[in-house]
Amino acid sequence: MRADMILPSRGADSDAPAWSPIEFEAKLRERGRSYHIHHPFNVMLNGGRATPEQVRGWVANRFYYQIAIPIKDAAVLSNCPDREVRRGWVQRILDHDGFELNGVRDEGGIEAWLRLAEAVGLTRAEVLDLRHVIPALRFAVDAYVNFARRAPWQEAVCSSLTELFAPEIHKQRLATWPEHYPWIDTEGMAYFRNRVSQARRDVEQGLAITLAHFTTRPMQERALEVLQFKLDILWALNDAMGLKYGVSP
Repeated sequence: MRADMILPSRGADSDAPAWSPIEFEAKLRERGRSYHIHHPFNVMLNGGRATPEQVRGWVANRFYYQIAIPIKDAAVLSNCPDREVRRGWVQRILDHDGFELNGVRDEGGIEAWLRLAEAVGLTRAEVLDLRHVIPALRFAVDAYVNFARRAPWQEAVCSSLTELFAPEIHKQRLATWPEHYPWIDTEGMAYFRNRVSQARRDVEQGLAITLAHFTTRPMQERALEVLQFKLDILWALNDAMGLKYGVSP
């Protein structure tokens, strides 16, 4: 998928006044109604109605998205000429890939996800070799990475603002999974605990860049379209898993 395939809306009014930063942020946050926390497959998971097979299918398939995140963030860095932005953005890669520096070691989010996989009964080998990844899900994730590679870096940053809504979905999992799925070792849920605070920090940077860059009405409308594109990607992942594994009533 080329970045230019996400075309600006023809309904955008170039003569309309720009929204204030407060109004623009509110418009961005309104898009949360499309966040995949509302998808029937996710509602099923967090509502405790998923079978072990469905839980394992979700974990195995979401791993493909997890390993794509640092690649996406590296694409943002490669396109960004602003050193200060790069210095902040690189933390996202370290969060997921992990690091060891001057005696400080963090295994990172990908390793945490592999431990979640083991906690739900998957082997590391079957997750790492991607044997369970649904083709449609792979296509959607790859489309997102390609967008980040080819779009203006500010648009790639804007697409990350689905993190505005991420802490709530992680909190839901932490609150409901131990009760609904006692067969899952709670130590395997460290990824969710870590991302609650990390996502908030990431939002601060991504939101500041977006509010500072998209300052005319057409640019702000474009930002909303980019954010909706990313929301649609996440929704499509759940569509693919719902079709593969079913959605329990």
